[in-house]
Amino acid sequence: MALLRNSKPAFLLQTERDEILAAIKTAEINTSGEIRVFIESRCKLMEPLDHAEKIFLHLKMQNTANKNAVLIYIAYKDHDFAIYGDRGCIIKFEKTFWSKQVRSLSYHFSHKQFKQGILKCIEQVGEMLQMHFPNNGENKNELPDEIIFGK
Repeated sequence: MALLRNSKPAFLLQTERDEILAAIKTAEINTSGEIRVFIESRCKLMEPLDHAEKIFLHLKMQNTANKNAVLIYIAYKDHDFAIYGDRGCIIKFEKTFWSKQVRSLSYHFSHKQFKQGILKCIEQVGEMLQMHFPNNGENKNELPDEIIFGK
């Protein structure tokens, strides 16, 4: 799997990327949970959720101590989205949470509000992580705060 950490998709300006990174950091302040964003142009050959799971495992996001990492996957040209959470999140988050986030992303993207949709999703995921996995005083960042770009 090819990962491009410094590529810029056409719909995100550098200032927007900076806002998204700041949102990840803010969302993680009061939780032991981890959030990562993976963006690529197209989701080829598989369902978005299956692809998000493959990326999640490839990035070794399952290795967090509390099994509380969440991957926000976006294929922007296809308008495909998936939110993939590790088993700790699946157990504790409301079952409807995941589909609500995908619908919200879809709404924002259909209105060409790319940055706003991503920021809203990060905020919502962060709130759930803070509720179910509060920071225990040792705010160890287990995964890098970055936007990862695929081909």
